[in-house]
Amino acid sequence: MSDLLAGPAEVAGGLSVHGAVDASASVRAALVARDLPARLATKDPTLWGPYAEAVAKIRLGWLDTHRRSRELLPQLAELVAELADLDHVVLAGMGGSSLAPEVIARTLGRPLTVLDTTDPGQVRAALADRLERTVVVISSKSGSTVETDSHRRAYWQAFLDAGLSEAEAARHFVVVTDPGSPLEATADGMGVVTIPADPEVGGRYSALTAFGLVPAALAGVAVADLLDEADALAGSLGRDHDNPGLALGAALGTAATTGRTTVALTPDGTGVDGLGDWAEQLLAESTGKDGVGILPVVLDSPDAPGATGPDVLTVSYGGALTPGQAPGAGTADLAVNGPLGAHFLAWEYATAVAAAALGVDPFDQPNVTESKANTARILAEGRPADAPSFTEGAVEVYAPAGAPADLVGALRELLDGLGDDGYLAVTAYLDRRGDAAVAGLRPALARATTRPVTFGWGPRYLHSTGQYHKGGPPVGSYLQVTGAVTDDLPVPGRPYTFGELQAAQAAGDRQALAGRARPVLRLHLTERAAGVAQLLDAAGRTRT
Repeated sequence: MSDLLAGPAEVAGGLSVHGAVDASASVRAALVARDLPARLATKDPTLWGPYAEAVAKIRLGWLDTHRRSRELLPQLAELVAELADLDHVVLAGMGGSSLAPEVIARTLGRPLTVLDTTDPGQVRAALADRLERTVVVISSKSGSTVETDSHRRAYWQAFLDAGLSEAEAARHFVVVTDPGSPLEATADGMGVVTIPADPEVGGRYSALTAFGLVPAALAGVAVADLLDEADALAGSLGRDHDNPGLALGAALGTAATTGRTTVALTPDGTGVDGLGDWAEQLLAESTGKDGVGILPVVLDSPDAPGATGPDVLTVSYGGALTPGQAPGAGTADLAVNGPLGAHFLAWEYATAVAAAALGVDPFDQPNVTESKANTARILAEGRPADAPSFTEGAVEVYAPAGAPADLVGALRELLDGLGDDGYLAVTAYLDRRGDAAVAGLRPALARATTRPVTFGWGPRYLHSTGQYHKGGPPVGSYLQVTGAVTDDLPVPGRPYTFGELQAAQAAGDRQALAGRARPVLRLHLTERAAGVAQLLDAAGRTRT
């Protein structure tokens, strides 16, 4: 990586992109010939073709939302002062409503509890944590997100059960949503403060809108700095040269159109923490449609399994660097370094550029509703009856017909079926905190195959990479992990529990994948701790 950083770079606004200057020259030249930088900077909605124009007209506000967001700063300062005694900030949101604030908090070292799950154990633990000092930010662009509505209901009931009046409970909530959404009306009825989001910015591009800034400000972040960092970069976006966003986008587009359709995202250890989880949604949901797309693989370190391969573009990210400073092993193809606010804007711009190279609409998500519809139907009608193919220890195995009747064999068959162009997506409908060890399945299985392996928490991943899995290249295989619920939690005012909702979401997702003839292996843990240990052991034994 030191050699990479010592080479030529494109730099503006404190953000640098190393490694993209020569490799993507032809694609970049074609984009410049279309006058793409100037047209994009001026919000030309025709860049992605006539079919995308109507959506693009109302989704290009991210290019300058950092300037409009300054209008929020006085209100945020007042809100922070009014709620100074509520020092435990909980963010209830999914996908674009939660991923950017989590990166901001992690990078800047501020405490923020992100609740983006329907696992009853994780929800129960959040409700039990410093309730009397908690302010809950309810974030939903559409205002109808089932997970977020369930969190709102659970916290409202918890505050009332703790003896607060409705007026007192209302003080513990802040709502962020689009003007006119159903959630805005609900918040008005609750007497809750509502901060409107920018209606011209889609969820995954909303890092520098109220969705990113409100929870970050309440957590103690100086959010004006993020806006300043983005503004320092913004002047470069209309240029044909000295434009790191264009350099990154052209490199991503070049890779995706020349066979390197997987992007491995790895931190370089220089102070930007968790950006890969945010960029994963941005890239997958923006490009994964019409049978094409960029598959992001989020890695913990440069030397993690899956960082390299003939169809992998490895991109490291971090804070400010001088040549030779990046720590750790690894040979990244690109290195993106700079302040966090600039990162947000640069990656958004680059994703829109890469989508133009791929010929897809970066602002729609045509396949995300299928799993949601399946979930609603299952909640209304009940889950379909199914029986495990076999049980091994604490793991029930639901495998395709003819699969080996042992856990290692079933996993090995799934890996062997990936072929030369497939990938494996591991999705865990479990407790992201209490069952965190199950994330070790990704590196363990990546060591056993030369193909990409991703990992996502359900239902969080449905709002992140779910679009890619349904609308992208039809070459994915899926390992779904679910777990027994021993202490369920009701969703107040709804005829189902969190455990039932979680199970319905997992089943609905399986149905959506099976309907596309994608291979799905489901492993159900009858006892979670023992089952996770058993799975990790079995994954380690799949190496041939």
